[in-house]
Amino acid sequence: MPGSLASPGLWLLSIAVLLALLAADFAVTRRPHEVSVREAAGWSVFYLALPAVFALWLWWSFGGTQALEFATGFVVEKSLSVDNLFVFMLLLAAFSVPPAVQQRVLLYGIIGALVLRGVFIAAGAALLSAGTWAFLVFGLVLFASAVKILHAATTGGHMGTDTSKMRSVRLLRRLMPVTDDYRGTRMVVRENGRRALTPLAIVVVAIFATDVVFAIDSVPAVYGITEDPYLVFTTNAFALLGLRALYFVLQTALAKLVHLNHGLAIILAFIGVKLVLHWAHGIWPAVPEIPTPVSLGVIVAVLGTVTVTSLRSRRAVDAGPV
Repeated sequence: MPGSLASPGLWLLSIAVLLALLAADFAVTRRPHEVSVREAAGWSVFYLALPAVFALWLWWSFGGTQALEFATGFVVEKSLSVDNLFVFMLLLAAFSVPPAVQQRVLLYGIIGALVLRGVFIAAGAALLSAGTWAFLVFGLVLFASAVKILHAATTGGHMGTDTSKMRSVRLLRRLMPVTDDYRGTRMVVRENGRRALTPLAIVVVAIFATDVVFAIDSVPAVYGITEDPYLVFTTNAFALLGLRALYFVLQTALAKLVHLNHGLAIILAFIGVKLVLHWAHGIWPAVPEIPTPVSLGVIVAVLGTVTVTSLRSRRAVDAGPV
């Protein structure tokens, strides 16, 4: 396994803090209610402050290299998680999820994403320990993901939003009856003497299915920034933790980021190039590598550009023909 700056004690402490934060989120969502912008903004600021403090602690404890790798990885993962939010938004609309229980659905989706990414992080570390060829594999995965995202963006579609084609959803409907209406935050109820699923269970399964797709993209992407499994884990954890609150802050703005997928495709392809160059450098030292500061600069520039072009495009559409 690649070397890690974290001791077993630090791993345990980090996982304990993660579980405590998830427990706090469960406490917040225990009473179904519509989330106000003020409440969502407060939690969003909190979850953006946490990685900033963590990056400062990394810099103080381990040096600037680790802190910069974490910051770069966090920007990449946060960008991908915003796209994840866009898919969540489409799924919540497709299943007509009541506003009062939307944050509970999002929390289930975040927990599923954390578990899946933990599995993929461990698998990625095992692959890297087997040899540098894993970087080539990761690079090719990111190239394929970039092409898929770009195709979806240029054709006006989006990955994983056709719920009727999800095998997991079709299987659930065949195995158990599904009620016509939501029953609060309950996913299983007893109706006419037999157990039945509520639509909430179906939408949670649909979100878990999309979590798999995003885990396949995100873990190789952050391994392109750092080989340290602990930093890979923390970038994913910090990027995902604030998604529940961020959704309610950005649910209107997300629809305006019409070029976001184009930017994500460019970022994934760029990191794919970085991984392939890293693999080639191990075989032919004369092959140059892309330094982490350059990666951060490119990623921030791409995100800034697509944000500006998206807003200009929306203004042009809203203005209409002259």
